Amino acid sequence: MANPDYRTLAAQARTAADAATLDNVRDRCLRSEAGFLAMAERQDMADANRARREAPAATPDLHQL
Repeated sequence: MANPDYRTLAAQARTAADAATLDNVRDRCLRSEAGFLAMAERQDMADANRARREAPAATPDLHQL
């Protein structure tokens, strides 16, 4: 399953906020931007943790020598 591009969604929300004429719409868009950026950070952390778990061990297994 492909992960959504949260940074692109955040940029779209920022653009919508900048174009908004109503305060409540601008606030909603800015909250969306903040949420998307938080999700992007969590996704980056999860990807880094997954890569670390799946990487081969840097030290040899002494039990197999």
